[in-house]
Amino acid sequence: MDGIRVSTRVTIPDDELSWRFSRSSGPGGQHVNTTDSQVELRWDLASSTALSEHLRARARERLAGRLVGDTVIISASEHRSQHRNREAAKERLGALIRDAIAPPPPARRPTKPTRAAKERRLTSKRRRSDLKQSRRATDD
Repeated sequence: MDGIRVSTRVTIPDDELSWRFSRSSGPGGQHVNTTDSQVELRWDLASSTALSEHLRARARERLAGRLVGDTVIISASEHRSQHRNREAAKERLGALIRDAIAPPPPARRPTKPTRAAKERRLTSKRRRSDLKQSRRATDD
């Protein structure tokens, strides 16, 4: 695969990704003690050519809590093999960037409740009030 496909117009090239491998905890028995199956994927947002300037600014704003400097770091260790962890990290980075560069949702248009909705609400309140009043002890 040539890079990470984020959207139809955005693909992060492989040469912008840096990988680090280490020993992983979890399933694998003795195998886990001898192989570097945990994967750490790093992508530098600031120096990337994959995003235009306005997409980079949008991503920087939305990923503010995840960025270390201007670098996105994804760690994957859920699989026993390094290859599957690499694929998982790539998928996660793609999904993260896809969400970060998505256009903002349309603004909410405030609406007022309809007349019928107001009447239903008041009728319900009246019914509840009558029920509670009927449960009260009467003073004689």
